[in-house]
Amino acid sequence: MNLPNLITIFRIILVPIFLILFHSDLENRVLYSGLVFLLAGASDVLDGYIARKYDLTSKLGAVLDPLADKMMSFAVLISFTISGFIPLWVLYILMLKEIVMIFGGLFLYLRKEKSVIPSNRNGKNATVSFYIAIVSIILRAPKALSSTLLTITVVLNILAFIGYLRIYINLDEGSA
Repeated sequence: MNLPNLITIFRIILVPIFLILFHSDLENRVLYSGLVFLLAGASDVLDGYIARKYDLTSKLGAVLDPLADKMMSFAVLISFTISGFIPLWVLYILMLKEIVMIFGGLFLYLRKEKSVIPSNRNGKNATVSFYIAIVSIILRAPKALSSTLLTITVVLNILAFIGYLRIYINLDEGSA
């Protein structure tokens, strides 16, 4: 078990901590859970940096890292939607995209000799946008600003999905 994988496991442990804090009766529950969310984001950057810089990438990390990302994203999206911070349509679009990506990735892994489509700039931009939008909600930015940031996040996620779909189609055509 290498350091990046341990950091990723730490991120997975942060998901129930986020949920417990967010759904608690604490006065500043959104802020506290938001800090956990930001810690997960910072540790995601850290584990990726360490894995690449010190050549510590692994098959386990390739599975755990996106799992940790999806778990936290789902926890935040669902919790924020239940509390009325995020409109339902945002949840539907982002969850649909993530579910299709999960099954597409699994299909690709099983069918294409264990190949994986790595994250790319579009995906990273969508993730950064998601974090900015969530932080705007946590910090109680004006609703118009948070709504705009959420809309930008949805658009960037759709563009990222289209980019990943193109890669998948090219891989599929290459094997035909």
